[in-house]
Amino acid sequence: MDLGLVCIIALALSFDFINGFHDAANSIATVVSTRVLSPRAAIFWAAFFNFIAFLIFKLHVANTMGKGIIDPRIVDRNVIIATLTGAIVWDLVTWYWSLPTSSSHALIGGFIGSALVKTGVAALQLHGIARTVTFMIVAPFMGLGLGLIIALIVYWTFKKWTPSGVDKFFRKGQLISAALYSLGHGGNDAQKTMGIIAILLFTSGYLGATFYVPTWVVLSCHAAMGLGTLFGGWRIVKTMGQRVTKLRPVDGFCAETSGAITLFISSAMGIPVSTTHTITGAIVGVGALKRFTAVHWGVAGRVIWAWVFTIPASAAVSGACYWALTLK
Repeated sequence: MDLGLVCIIALALSFDFINGFHDAANSIATVVSTRVLSPRAAIFWAAFFNFIAFLIFKLHVANTMGKGIIDPRIVDRNVIIATLTGAIVWDLVTWYWSLPTSSSHALIGGFIGSALVKTGVAALQLHGIARTVTFMIVAPFMGLGLGLIIALIVYWTFKKWTPSGVDKFFRKGQLISAALYSLGHGGNDAQKTMGIIAILLFTSGYLGATFYVPTWVVLSCHAAMGLGTLFGGWRIVKTMGQRVTKLRPVDGFCAETSGAITLFISSAMGIPVSTTHTITGAIVGVGALKRFTAVHWGVAGRVIWAWVFTIPASAAVSGACYWALTLK
């Protein structure tokens, strides 16, 4: 394996690290804001379950990223470099603005931007892109709906309990729901970079005639994301855990459980969804059940606009990067 290829793989793993860093808020915001775990303990809890997700999930999402967004035949090193650059730049910009945007959609946008500049619309796998864009809408509403349903069931089941009894019970329950959500996060998000690295290896002739994801790529991506999570995206934790709506342990349990269910289903279907969209929708659903005004809709609106601009913004950066790389 030549040095250039190694450097590009290192860049991809850097994106996974930044993904874990940026999306740490998704995994820990609820459990920290409810004070079930300290920030340090929550980070280690999330990082551990992010890493071991490879033991649970098959590589459906990685295959979609490798073959289902753009035509694998047009992929070269410049396409991958431009794709990763677009995604990393958008992640860092939105981290600075404290906005919980989607690293997944930034990566997809980067892929689209570099492919459009290189080949045009013919390079796009429109079916795979359509499924992904559809789930940009479905995933948060699915999280919201499940959040409402689970909260209704939980509130009705425990309606005769004292507030202190409910709080004590769900402080323990939230450890389980946070672990499940972190598993879902690792199982969906880490696989996106696996697909990027695998298609690079495939088009460079290192995988033979059949596309697959090598085990060392799986472990490397999970390790990079786990390390990123350990460093944590503290600027976004406050937005996710406090500014959208105030959460109690029972609320955090309902939001994390609904988010985890959404991610498990999406990963089984091979759809690269946004873990950020999913957990935000779940938090809004749980908050709205308490009362409509419990949700800070102005903050939620800022988050939604950031979601809308993620794919086109990262595509623009990626396209410009590809143009610069190939400029003669």
